Amino acid sequence: MPIDPGLQVDSAQLPPPSALIRAFLDRGERGTSRHHVLDAASALARCHDRRRAALDAARAPDAPSSRVAACGRLIDDIDADRGGLIARIDDWVAANVAHRAGASLHTETLGAVIDRMAAKWIAAQRALGGDTVEMTTPRQREARTHLHWCRLAELTDGYRDLITDVTEHRRRLPVW
Repeated sequence: MPIDPGLQVDSAQLPPPSALIRAFLDRGERGTSRHHVLDAASALARCHDRRRAALDAARAPDAPSSRVAACGRLIDDIDADRGGLIARIDDWVAANVAHRAGASLHTETLGAVIDRMAAKWIAAQRALGGDTVEMTTPRQREARTHLHWCRLAELTDGYRDLITDVTEHRRRLPVW
């Protein structure tokens, strides 16, 4: 399995990390990639972006209690959407990925892994834009931004290792 097949990803293969990152960048309509996992990954990134905006609005110092409550309900709705997208990825895995009996079981579903990556992608993007409210100095902002990007790189490496192990039947993904 090539590590990066370029822009075209076969609909029956696990997407490489580069395709996943491109999907996070996609701000267009659902269905533009023609791969179920990448379409769901793109939507997960949009969910995390909306979720972060709702959290920021709820935490604003001048936020009235009615806005905080509305943001809480919005976050619940976004989390429900995320759950559906995670399930969509996991359903695709169950239908399209061969699992070798006896292979080591991974601790998370592929949907959960991609959801964490999407969350970290949004955190890293927002840090680049200076959206780190808790940081007061440029040096603190720079350190926090660097940390977000390092963690995203670690998650991306872990994802690459996971799909390699699944493809080579050393590891299997949980499906339920």
